[in-house]
Amino acid sequence: MPEAGEETELRAALLRLRRASGLPVVFGGLLSDARHARIAELSGAQTPALRGLMISAGSGLGGKAIALSRPCAVTDYPSARHISHEYDTAVAAEGLRSVVAVPVVVGRTVRGVLYGALREPLTLGDRAFDAAVSAARDVEQALAVRDEVQQLLVSTRERVTDPGTGPGTWEDVREAHRELRALAPRIADPALREELLSACGRLASAAGADRPPAGRPVRLAPRELDVIACVASGATNAATAGRLGLRPETVKSYLRSAMRKLGARTRLEAVVAARRAGLLP
Repeated sequence: MPEAGEETELRAALLRLRRASGLPVVFGGLLSDARHARIAELSGAQTPALRGLMISAGSGLGGKAIALSRPCAVTDYPSARHISHEYDTAVAAEGLRSVVAVPVVVGRTVRGVLYGALREPLTLGDRAFDAAVSAARDVEQALAVRDEVQQLLVSTRERVTDPGTGPGTWEDVREAHRELRALAPRIADPALREELLSACGRLASAAGADRPPAGRPVRLAPRELDVIACVASGATNAATAGRLGLRPETVKSYLRSAMRKLGARTRLEAVVAARRAGLLP
C-alpha cells in the first residue's frame, strides 16, 4: 500500500503539473499492488466521480499506460477506439475529453500513474505532454530516494544492533552515515527525514560508546555536519559539492565554519574532533 509520504510527493507533482501545463484537471494514484492503482489525488476536479477509482492494468487509458509502461493519450476519450471503456461513467461525470496518462516507473516497476485532461476534444500540445512526463519523473525520483532511504534505515538498524568486530565493519557504518546525511535534504516527508536523521544519531552514538567522555558539547549546523561526513569519507570539496547539491564555494564555507567550531586546523583534525565529540561514527 502507498505510504502517506509517497502520496504527498504525488500531490506536489500534480500541482506542479497543473501549473506547468495549463491543464484544468490533473489526477493520479500509486499502485496498491502489481496491477492496480487507486486514484487518490485530484486537482481541478468538479465532481468526486474519479476519487477512489481503481485502475486495473490494461483497462482504460491509465491501465494501458501501466501495462505498456509508457505514456498514452487520447484526443476524445468517449470515442477512442484503442482503449477499453470500463471507466466511461466516471470520465463522463467529470466531463473529460482529451486525456494523457503517464506511468510512474521506478527501475522497471510501475509504481503509479498521473493524468492530465481537458474538457474539450483538442490535441494536447508538447507543453502539456512534456509537463506530464516531467511530473512523473519527479515522482519517480522521489520514490527512488525513499526506497534508498528505507533500505539504508534497515541496514542501519542492523548495524546499530550488532555492529560486529570484523575488518571494515565500522567503515561500512561510517559510509551508511554519510549516505544518510546526504539523502536527508532531498526528503520532503518531514517524518521520514526525522527518522533518517535519528538513525544518523544512533550510528554516531553506537560508534562512540567506547570513547572517553567529551568535554564541552560541540554543535554543528546540519549542513556543516553533512560536509564533515563527506570529508570523513575522503571526498574532495568538489565531490562533496556534487553529493550534497551545493556549490564548491559553499562547501568551503561550511567546512571552515565547522573547523572553527571543532578547533581544528586541518580537514583530518576536523574529522577526528567530530568523532571524539560523538558527531560522526
